[in-house]
Amino acid sequence: MKISVFGLGYVGSVTSACLANAGHDVLGVDVNPHKVHCINAGESPIIEPGLKELIQKTHDRRGLRATTNYQTAILETDLSLICVGTPSLPNGSINLGILRLVIHQIGEVLKHKPAVHHIVVRSTILPGTLLKEVCPALEMNSAKKCGRDLMVSFNPEFLREGSAIHDFMNPPFLIVGTEHDRALTTLEKMYSFLASPIIKVDPSVAEMVKYACNLFHGLKITFANEIGAICNSVGIDAHKVMELLCQDTDLNLSSKYLKPGFAFGGSCLPKDLQAILHYCRQSDLEVPLIKAIGLSNQTQVDRCVEMVLQTQQKNVAVLGLSFKAGTDDLRESPAVKVVKRLIGEGLNVAIYDRNVTTANLIGSNKQYIEEKLPHVSSLLKDDLKKTIDESSLIIITYATDEFLGIRSFVNGNHKVIDLPGMFHDDPEIKERLIPFN
Repeated sequence: MKISVFGLGYVGSVTSACLANAGHDVLGVDVNPHKVHCINAGESPIIEPGLKELIQKTHDRRGLRATTNYQTAILETDLSLICVGTPSLPNGSINLGILRLVIHQIGEVLKHKPAVHHIVVRSTILPGTLLKEVCPALEMNSAKKCGRDLMVSFNPEFLREGSAIHDFMNPPFLIVGTEHDRALTTLEKMYSFLASPIIKVDPSVAEMVKYACNLFHGLKITFANEIGAICNSVGIDAHKVMELLCQDTDLNLSSKYLKPGFAFGGSCLPKDLQAILHYCRQSDLEVPLIKAIGLSNQTQVDRCVEMVLQTQQKNVAVLGLSFKAGTDDLRESPAVKVVKRLIGEGLNVAIYDRNVTTANLIGSNKQYIEEKLPHVSSLLKDDLKKTIDESSLIIITYATDEFLGIRSFVNGNHKVIDLPGMFHDDPEIKERLIPFN
């Protein structure tokens, strides 16, 4: 394939060299003549292990060239990868100035090019940028139509400095955010030398997953550092602690708990979090990330209550009172907190939970619920269908097969807040859903 790569910085240089090494005819584009000279001399414009040798190799067989002339680059290639920088402005917002300039230039040249052209953005951009800004600008400047004359997509990169070539050649997945099937087909051809799966998603999903990955990486580093600070304060081997934590690939290093849903509760997580925070206060240790866990968890409860109040519905059915499915444990249950708040707002609340009934409330459960919801016995119901029939708003707090069955009970008069996201892609319920996550 004939490919132009706009921006010969870190991402652009690595991308250009790897694609050229795979047999594509790559033409790099940059306003900096020094970078262009480096590529054309078979040298690397950046410091990255193995890149100098790869550029030399592809240069020698004339698979990789560079130019400052963007018009030539667009007219001589079928696909343009945009790898320009999108740095932060002083207020933290993203600077799209260079990206906008390149989009303008590409559009102006494509006005005079009859063939269909593919534009693939690799620069990191916020969700919605491709459809709300890139596509309209291309159409305005080229007088052409995306999806017909222009095939536009977002293809995020996940390259780490120091291992960029390895990362490019061994990605966990290749994400293509596009509305155009033809764009997907072309990128499948471009990446045919890689064994990784190609996943087509909405452009906004592709844009967001880049941020989600980087935020998660930062979260992991910060968490490990704060655990390290706690360990070091009492002479515990922090490396051994984290080494053991990582050996649990069922809960700790897995997809468990990484699904958007409702707040956590129960007898363990809240108690242990409070105990560690108390210990840190006594030791004058600052652990802002760990401290924020409880604050963020409470925000989920607040969001749910505000969402209910905004519906202006008075008759509310809460499906699930315990802190998670398959238990009768009410301790620190976020559902209990929501019910208490809604009653305080004057709403009529009915509760259905097959594991929580007036008859089986004993011991610590009974004491807890009497303190938090002293009149709970009048709220608990034993008939799911009747509970839904008598309510206009349904709140599902956790996922069960039983709650999946409400499809046959809800009607056009019901609104549903699906906290665990059971019905997020269910066409039967989707029109009645009030999105939470």
